[in-house]
Amino acid sequence: MTTAVFENEVVTAAKVRYLALPGLSGEFALITIDNGHDHTRPSTFGPGGLASLDAALDEIAARSPAPVAIGVTGKPFIFAVGADLSGVPSVTDAATARQIAETGHRVFRRLKDSTVPTFAFVNGVALGGGLELALHCRYRTLASTAMVAFPEVFLGLVPGWGGTQLLPNLIGIDPAVTVIVENALAQNTMTPAPKAAKLGIADAVLEPADFLERSLEWAVGVLDGSVTVDRPEVDRSAWDDAIARARQVVAARTRNASPGAVRAVDLLDLARAGVEGEAFTAGTAAEDDALTDLLMSDPLRASLYSFDLVNKRAKRPAGAPDKSLARKVGKVGVVGAGLMASQLAMLLVRQLKVPVVLTDIDQARVDKGVAYVHGELDKLAQRGRLNQDKLNQLKGLVTGSLSKDVFADADLVIEAVFEEMSVKQQVFAEVEAVVSDTCVLATNTSALSVTEMASKLEHPERVVGLHFFNPVAVLPLLEVVRAEQTDDATLATAFAVGRSLKKSCVLVADAPAFVVNRLLTRFLGEVTASVEQGTPVAVADRALDPLGLPMTPFELLTLVGPPVALHVAERMHEAFPDRFSVGEGLRRMVELGKSSVYSEPGIVDPELEGIDAGDSPLTEDEVRERAVEALAQEIRLMLDEGVVQAVQDIDLCMLLGAGWPFWLGGISAHLDRTGVAEKVTGERFLPTGVASLPA
Repeated sequence: MTTAVFENEVVTAAKVRYLALPGLSGEFALITIDNGHDHTRPSTFGPGGLASLDAALDEIAARSPAPVAIGVTGKPFIFAVGADLSGVPSVTDAATARQIAETGHRVFRRLKDSTVPTFAFVNGVALGGGLELALHCRYRTLASTAMVAFPEVFLGLVPGWGGTQLLPNLIGIDPAVTVIVENALAQNTMTPAPKAAKLGIADAVLEPADFLERSLEWAVGVLDGSVTVDRPEVDRSAWDDAIARARQVVAARTRNASPGAVRAVDLLDLARAGVEGEAFTAGTAAEDDALTDLLMSDPLRASLYSFDLVNKRAKRPAGAPDKSLARKVGKVGVVGAGLMASQLAMLLVRQLKVPVVLTDIDQARVDKGVAYVHGELDKLAQRGRLNQDKLNQLKGLVTGSLSKDVFADADLVIEAVFEEMSVKQQVFAEVEAVVSDTCVLATNTSALSVTEMASKLEHPERVVGLHFFNPVAVLPLLEVVRAEQTDDATLATAFAVGRSLKKSCVLVADAPAFVVNRLLTRFLGEVTASVEQGTPVAVADRALDPLGLPMTPFELLTLVGPPVALHVAERMHEAFPDRFSVGEGLRRMVELGKSSVYSEPGIVDPELEGIDAGDSPLTEDEVRERAVEALAQEIRLMLDEGVVQAVQDIDLCMLLGAGWPFWLGGISAHLDRTGVAEKVTGERFLPTGVASLPA
């Protein structure tokens, strides 16, 4: 069989040094894995990297006299971040996929089966295959600043080089489910070193300044018996409950539509047999099967397309003006002191560290807004995220006022008041009367026209949309809306502020509801319309489960809030009455003050009974087909209207603003892969081979 090769692989070399350590009778063989780049390109393992590690272990095996121990560490700040996923497009047949899976197992297992003790000195981030490499070693130290994680399930894969078998047999099945499945499906949550040590992933946590020296001293202590490593016995009676919990997590977060998540749970279940002898061989063979299948799957290609968007396109927003045009922002005003405005103030003061002043129509609201920010800062301090000096400093930067005169020296004022055009126009007029000519005016509107909002101002060119998503501190997307007269300096300032707030910015045109809300409103509108036709609520609500979305349609409606959903639906109906309708069921929910169609899980609220009383019910498949076809139509229209620079920006918005799964590839990749795009629009959204296997 031909040896697998990744074109243009940046090979991670394994370099061996033989150390004479005080107190050790023989040599200590230390392998440093390093791809030769600075920390901007983490070390990964492709076929070349695995071959280099294999060769290093061959060299050590041939050494005479034999070293008394083997250690593995990484280049500064980085241990290793796993398999070289950039080479996946080179994997076009199952034989190559299986060879990569088996090679990783064979090379890493040499450390597990070594006749001399093996140590992993995890000096920095260790993800995926990097963490699996460390788990194959008998002992592990971890730098206190390091982070570990298994991101594979997030990407539609499984930890396929021993992770699903080794981790549960080291730390127990329930915490392993958390690390491998639950954390991955929670936007790839990573585990910091102290917590990793508490779980048992590391045997010792050491400070980074002299991490390698202290790790070697610790290893000598282990070897001479002066350091004892105690590991509790794994509770095998807990397996069934933990696996049941894992299946519940996967069902709730992916509707069992992610093949990687489902396979990962099956592999964790298999790990109950242990990791000795034939049990480990059987477990890793099952990982080989899973990795082979998943490497040859479209969901993985879609995941890597998503990953590329989030890690590359999001960092270089298409259509953004030159950064040098951005104005400095030394003070920010926030009009409004409600929950959204208060969340914005909290984000602004924490990230920009400049004075932030809130205004509202009465003192009680102002006080409540300022108190909210102070309370959130107190919570950060209680969790050890802020020291007392920093807490006092940030609290002192947040103030409130009833008068907009406090905006006189502000460089940016953002409004977050009631979604009514006349109200927002009045607010901007009042603000313009007191601010400097260079102050940027921003609106957080979710659906209204920014151009119309600015139309009565003396300087409409300084108005821009900054559409944040709720909860503001969590969701990473920021839609930056260019109105008809927004100038480049204003737009550049908006992007600079977005970057400083650690948001992923996407440039959008001033079109109704912009991107995310427009698509979600169309999508949700098709589902609610099917209910009004007579489709039972439960049928409509589970119709989209095969997409694996993070929420069902009616869970999404509850999160957004029926009043907000109604407002956006009415706005979209005004703009596009042929495609967007306003459901009577939604109006009824708002009139009755209902936040959900359900009074309890699975039970339609008695006061809403009859909302599905139509005489033309649809099946689940029909509801889903109608919804995705509507999305395909809307995306094509948005592209034709120039709402975004390219379809990749729509995918990025849906990934980061609506939580669509990576393994769907945003939305356009799914519509291409399933043939919906061509059926509805006559063509694909993406080039053939992007986000899917070559045809």
